[in-house]
Amino acid sequence: MQFKHPEFLYALFALIIPILVHLFQLRRFQKVDFTNVQFLKAVTLQTRKSSQIKKWLTLLTRLLALAAIIIAFAQPFLALEEVVGKRSETVIYLDNSFSMQAKGPKGPLLKRAIQEILSQLPEQESISLFTNTETFNNVSKKDIQNDLLQLEYTSNQIPYNAVYLKAKQLLSTSPETIKRIIMVSDFQQKDDTFKLPTEADTKTHLVQLQPVTKQNIAIDSLYLERNTDNELMLQVMLSNIDANANNTSIALYNDDKLVAKTSVSIPKNGVANTEFRLDEGTKINGRVALEDPAITFDNSRYFTINNPEKIKVVAINETNDVFIKRIFTSDEFTLVSSSVDALNYNDISDANLVIINEVKQIPISLSNTIKPFINQGGSLCFIPSDQGDLLSYQQFLSGFSTQGLLTKKSIEKRVTQINFAHPLYRGVFDKKITNFQYPKVNEYYQANAPNAILSFEDNTPFLYRTNGIYVFTAAINTENSNFTNSPLIVPTLYNIGKQSLKLPGISYNIGQTNSYDVPIALGQDGIVSLVSDQESIIPLQQSFSSKVRITTDEVPTKAGIYKLQDKNNVIQHVGYNYDSSESNLQYYTLNTNTEYEVSESITELFNQIKQETSVNELWKWFIIFALLFLFLEILLLKYLK
Repeated sequence: MQFKHPEFLYALFALIIPILVHLFQLRRFQKVDFTNVQFLKAVTLQTRKSSQIKKWLTLLTRLLALAAIIIAFAQPFLALEEVVGKRSETVIYLDNSFSMQAKGPKGPLLKRAIQEILSQLPEQESISLFTNTETFNNVSKKDIQNDLLQLEYTSNQIPYNAVYLKAKQLLSTSPETIKRIIMVSDFQQKDDTFKLPTEADTKTHLVQLQPVTKQNIAIDSLYLERNTDNELMLQVMLSNIDANANNTSIALYNDDKLVAKTSVSIPKNGVANTEFRLDEGTKINGRVALEDPAITFDNSRYFTINNPEKIKVVAINETNDVFIKRIFTSDEFTLVSSSVDALNYNDISDANLVIINEVKQIPISLSNTIKPFINQGGSLCFIPSDQGDLLSYQQFLSGFSTQGLLTKKSIEKRVTQINFAHPLYRGVFDKKITNFQYPKVNEYYQANAPNAILSFEDNTPFLYRTNGIYVFTAAINTENSNFTNSPLIVPTLYNIGKQSLKLPGISYNIGQTNSYDVPIALGQDGIVSLVSDQESIIPLQQSFSSKVRITTDEVPTKAGIYKLQDKNNVIQHVGYNYDSSESNLQYYTLNTNTEYEVSESITELFNQIKQETSVNELWKWFIIFALLFLFLEILLLKYLK
């Protein structure tokens, strides 16, 4: 028992006064002589004994009544020692990620959590609360009630260890406060283990909300593929957990028009694939949709197929260019091929890729034109001549990189090593090839490039990339090499051309870093915007002479089809989707330990906190005891004879 005003307890020393009065009082019994002495002696003894008992009992009740009144003024109370005289600080993390759409016993997990928080929070208590998208610092329930009721789901989920660190930043550093962090989430499993960087001065409470069922059907991914009849097919990958899904309906839309519909059965905890045939050359703003009431964010996936943009390639030749014309065909590329003497330098500024094909000596005018082209994001493929001027090559390449050509070697070499992990060969090979018919060269130039794309048998580079320039170290004409007859030449040069302009894919995931090029020349103050029915944003962009490179990460925040606009001019469309990782409804198994306590509901936790922090006032009981002792004294004086 503790006291708010312990100084009043000094008044208990005053209880000695009535004791002293009782012990040293001057009142004495008077003796009266009678004839029957023996009889009167007995009466005297009996009266003296009963009188002393009555006085001691009366004194006791008075002392107890007075002591109870004094203790009541000291205001005694019962409470845990660590909460006495300390202010509470509480930070609540409320997970509003898409997995919180799952249905609990009383409705969607997030909506029910909001209702319980608002019902359990005291009206005047000040707390800090944050979600994956919002932060409210030192607010009352009234301040955030409307914001919580309108809280939306998001694809941006903060990692749990980052949640704890952010919560610690919202707490003060004062040692005189009780610090408490409450994390409300379903605690969907992200990594192998669950670990929080807890600290001893902070109490951590985890409220794990569980859905009534874990079943969820999701569209995982979309991609294009050609079948055996060379038809363009949209492949749809679906997943399902917890129970079998039979005859699930899948629909394909172009804008709002239903194009096709099919059904598919997905085994429990398995995947399935279905496909739709697409018309060639048709612009599509597509959406694939299914019906699953459990979690809805992964029921749709968007994609776009825009009118193909041709990539402009300028080839500068001083040898045969047949292999270039065979690879860069008119259906995907616009090829301008000419000799170095007949070159129109204006073509370079509009190009995406320039190929210098075995030019023996690089003119100064060409070098001066290539430099701003490279600086503006253009790509260059340099193929030296076996009769080239090495000094000219070195001066040309030194303007872009320190990784240049060194000396010429007249030794036959085979190209035996392929860097399969290089982006140039992504998706080209199903597996690493060991029985490949390797091309060879008769003469080559040594180079000091460490990370080669193609290498000779002694690990020296045959093709390497440095600062946006692809450099061959040997001539590839038929007299010096059989590379133009090798299967490697087509994917190598074709992908060099395709990657010189990063055309948008059919879709992108929100929250990941995405980069693509838009073939448009903007003015000095030109800006490209991403616009949909739900939001309009200006993404990170870099403007070049013939293209704009768009980079997106945390924005946009809503899935859908976005228009890439230059003012009111629509350039093309781009599809953005939510990351499907939250579709897998697997959760951590959490138990109370020394680092944190685990509760199943917010109401249960708040009741526990109220009990731990409650202060039981006892002064009323001592007032009752004082009255009771005074009443006992009256009864003693009145009825005890």
